[in-house]
Amino acid sequence: MADSEKGAAIVTGGASGIGKEIARGLAQDGFTVIIADVNESLGRQVAGELARETGARLEFMKVDVTDRASVRAAVEAAGGFGGLRVMVNNAGFNKPEPFLEASEEIFRKIMEVNAVGVLIGTQEAAKAMIAAGAKGKIINTASIAGRTGFPDFAPYSASKAAVISLTQAAARALAGKGITVNAFGPGVVATPLWEQLDKDLYAMGASAAPGEAMNALASSILLGRVAAPADVVGTVRFLASPASDYMTGQVLIIDGGMILQ
Repeated sequence: MADSEKGAAIVTGGASGIGKEIARGLAQDGFTVIIADVNESLGRQVAGELARETGARLEFMKVDVTDRASVRAAVEAAGGFGGLRVMVNNAGFNKPEPFLEASEEIFRKIMEVNAVGVLIGTQEAAKAMIAAGAKGKIINTASIAGRTGFPDFAPYSASKAAVISLTQAAARALAGKGITVNAFGPGVVATPLWEQLDKDLYAMGASAAPGEAMNALASSILLGRVAAPADVVGTVRFLASPASDYMTGQVLIIDGGMILQ
């Protein structure tokens, strides 16, 4: 059961993939979890499913991470569940294009969600934590693409590099307030995002067959397989726990030994 003393955790993009597993893990750890997602039907379904599975309290709120008022509403709602203690800025998307054909339109859309969304989420969460006089943890979803650029999704790589820089800047700004800010960087994870990416790469001729792009990336992973969302959640649970209280401004890479950075 959720422990009201632990307060609330918000997971943006929490209706599927890595976000869903993070929501499950934080619910198991005793937080009241707010799943914040643009997909209302799936989000409500997942909140109910995880509540039944974990016995914890999960709520759904329709949130567009690029809209400050929308994010602020979720943060304010967390105040009714013991106060916001953990903010996971996880929402994001990718749209591959060959580097020389990468468009300003796609670049702006990706940056708006993946980078500006993290800025807004971090700011609104921190303001609420400071106002409540509470220590808190902000956790951002980066990527190995933020450490090494990939030519067929340069805008996504740039957005995740921005997430890393925002994490470091926020860590410096908020340390004196008792708020830690860290990030985690997944590699290739079998999620709807990566499945769509594989299809897009095939459609644009970057791979010869469906599944080839993901398999090619997996071949460079030392542990010999792509990750499942469950492979990532343990790191996030650690970052949300007191065990990570002396860490801030860090990016933990979870890629099975793919880029070794």
